[in-house]
Formats: sequence, structure tokens, C-alpha cells
Amino acid sequence: MVVIFGASGDLTARKLIPAVYNLAYDNLLPADFFLVGFGRKAIPDDEFRKMAGDAIKEFSRRELNQDIWGRLAPNTSYVAGGYDEKPAFDRLAQHLSEIEKKVGREVQPLFYISTPPSVFAPILKNLGASGLAAKYRGQAHQAKVVIEKPFGRDLESAQALNGTIRSVLDEPQVYRIDHYLGKETVQDLLVQRFANSIFEPLWNRNFISSVQITVAEEGGVGSRGGYYEQSGCLRDMIQNHTMQLLALTAMEPPVSLDPEAIRDEKVKLLKAIQPLALGPGGDVARAQYVAGMTGGKSVPGYLQEEGINPQSATETYAALRLSIHNWRWQGVPFYLRSGKRLARRVSEIAINFKRPPGTLFAEKGARFDLAANTLSFQIQPDEGLSLILNTKIPGLETRTQPVKMSFRYATTFGSNTPEAYERLVLDAMIGDGTLFIRGDETEASWRICTPILQSWAAAGRNGMDTYPAGSWGPKSAEELVTKNGHAWRQP
Repeated sequence: MVVIFGASGDLTARKLIPAVYNLAYDNLLPADFFLVGFGRKAIPDDEFRKMAGDAIKEFSRRELNQDIWGRLAPNTSYVAGGYDEKPAFDRLAQHLSEIEKKVGREVQPLFYISTPPSVFAPILKNLGASGLAAKYRGQAHQAKVVIEKPFGRDLESAQALNGTIRSVLDEPQVYRIDHYLGKETVQDLLVQRFANSIFEPLWNRNFISSVQITVAEEGGVGSRGGYYEQSGCLRDMIQNHTMQLLALTAMEPPVSLDPEAIRDEKVKLLKAIQPLALGPGGDVARAQYVAGMTGGKSVPGYLQEEGINPQSATETYAALRLSIHNWRWQGVPFYLRSGKRLARRVSEIAINFKRPPGTLFAEKGARFDLAANTLSFQIQPDEGLSLILNTKIPGLETRTQPVKMSFRYATTFGSNTPEAYERLVLDAMIGDGTLFIRGDETEASWRICTPILQSWAAAGRNGMDTYPAGSWGPKSAEELVTKNGHAWRQP
């Protein structure tokens, strides 16, 4: 069974309930599967079932099938209570016991914490106090807990949250989720690297000049101004999504596909990242968007958005230049950037190979248009990968031109690709932690980002750059890469 804390929230409606429905559609749920919602708001079971059905109609990648929903709906229920109220969790425990009596056997509970982070700790403590966290501990069907991001606001808070988790749960029971890891192209990184012999021999400092990871959003903060003021780009996108992409791109080959073997290598990679130079001319850039054009329309700057402090020092754009101190990557810069109100919505990883020696095609002029070979993994919106090669232009004269060879998931496999949350919910249910974040892994990431946040907090608005909405970012971010003779891609 799946128990969702925050069952009346937006994430539950948009992602979690549709994910459960599509798993049922694909016959990946047991016949006696149960879905239980939990939240502060009192909602009758019938109303919660209607809310779930409406969410499937609006947000599922497949239309609502009445036969499938007819099997799920009777086993969908709701328990009301406060997240800091022990009696509410006792009622939940009693409700789950009644379900087990109904089916005549023990049922593995998966608790999904889809709430604001301020109540993560109370939920975890009450799962422990009620005995729900220890339910069937050590057995194959032991209780599991999925925790949504953000996991802490800095290193200290992440360590405190991990301490709370350790007080009530064993690490194998915990699934810290980052939905980016459920995307097909992210999962394909391991396959491309380690199942194709043409790539791995080149995946090092001898052949790669730089790596760029971009997570760009076209939209602004919208109605999330209050949340974003407390978060900012570094916390919202860099510390989690972008660092995870970096770890998978740069880690050493794991000894097996065992989840712990893969996560061990990710942690080693994050620990090999050198401390960043902060301040003017350093390894970090931050900025806020100002008024500009997006999608042919004029849009306001960040400081003019609803709910934003006119003196805000919250960054809407962040870029980092990272150095990895190990044999494979010594001397190869890794550039990370993310921001709102950029030129277009796109997330990609670009592996930029070194240019070949300029001997055969070094003649100046227009005959030889040569580009560095680039392998790019596009994570969204159009999942796939492409490789830039140089080729001869047909004709009697020898002339060259860069061309792009592309593979797209939708073209090859069809457009009805499973959503990231479907894969992640299923993996948590079956106990596969490969695509989830371990406790030491999130702390390793915060060790990189926390000094940046502390430096920015001390500086206030000093050093805050700006960029027009609809552009690719600020001048200070350009200087991060041009200092090494590189340039940002325009995906």
C-alpha cells in the first residue's frame, strides 16, 4: 500500500496519483493494492476518491479507464490529522491494521512524504512514535519512506534531518527522491557510458575539454514568489538536480548495477570536487532577471514579481565552475548553470571533446568549417541525445561542415514514455534504491553548496548581476567559461 502525506497537495494531484494509476494500467500493482491519503484537511473517503479520479483525468498521460479505476477506487481512503499529532498517527496505524485484517495478510506500507519541508521532521518522529516506521523492520516487506526535496536548506539542516531519520529508520528504508533521476535520458547515461565501447575509452581528461550541464527554465517565479524567496536557484535546482546529473556523468564505473555500488561511486565523485573560489573573479556567478521578452511577450523583472521583496538578494540564476580532483578529470572544467526566464526551457548535459590537431584541415578561410565534437544528452523537453560531427559537403571541392546526428526517444520508441514518478514510485515499492539519494550523498552535495550560500548571505546584494528575461544569462556567467577559453552552448 502507498500512504501519501500531503494528499490534498499539488504534487499528489499532478504526479503521484497519476503515477499510481499508470502503474495499475500496466499491471504493475498487486491485485489488493491500497492507496491511503493523509492530511490536515478533513476529507471524506468518497470525496478523496473523486479528487483522485479528477487528477487522473486532468494529469495522467493516459485517459481514465473506468475498469482500471474501478479496481483502484474502492481501495482508496483518507485519514485526517495533524502532522505533529501523535494520536493522528495512531489512527493511521489502526486504519492500516484494519486493511491487513481485510486482506488477511501483512501488507508492506510505503509512506510518501509530499509536504512542505517544515513538517518532514514531525512526520518522521510520529512514524517512529506510532510504531509505523518499525513495521516489519528487517523483513522483505519492511516499511519504507519516500522523502521529497528539498532535503535541508544547508549542510547543518541536512545533517539534522538525517539524524532524525536515523533515530527512527534504517537507511535501507529511506528513499530521498529527485524526480530528475527518473527521466529516461538520465537513466540512459549509465547505458551510454558503460554499454558502448566507443564512449568509455574517451570519457576522460585526454579527450574531453569541458562538460556543461544546463537546467534552464523559460518561466518566471509565477505564484511561487513566497517559496522562491526562501529558496533561490542554488537550493532549488543546483544542489539537487544538477549535482545529480554531474555525479552520474563523471563518476567511475561501478562494480555492478547494485544500488549501493552506484551510489558509492556518486559519493566518491562529489567528495572529489574541489572547494570553490568565491567572490569577484571566482568560480561562482549569480544574477536576477530583469524585464525582457519571453515568448514574444513583455515580462516583468524578478523584483517586480508578486510576493518579491524589492530589495531581494535571492538569485534566479546561478552558474558554477567545478574542478574534480581525480585521475580521470584532472584539468577538465565542469560548468553548471540553471536559471529562470532564460531563452527556452531545456535541460541537457553536453560533453565537449577536444579539437583534433590542426594539420589536415587548418587552412584559413571558409572552406573548412570545423566544430569540436559534442555529445549532448537532452533530458527535457525532447528526450534523446545527439552527436556533432564534421563532414564533407558534397561537391567537387573539399569543404567541411558540422552536422548533428540525433536520437529521440519519442521517434524511436513512441511518445507514451512513462513519467519519471512512475519509475520512482515503482522502484521504491520494490526496494530498488538506484535512483534515490543516500544520506551521505546529500550531505556531500551540501558541503559544496553551503559555503556559496554563506558567502552570498554575507554579501547581500553586492555582486548580484542581472540578465534580461529571454536571454541565456548574465555577463558574469560568460566570464566563468571564457576564462578557460570556452563558451556556453545555446541548446
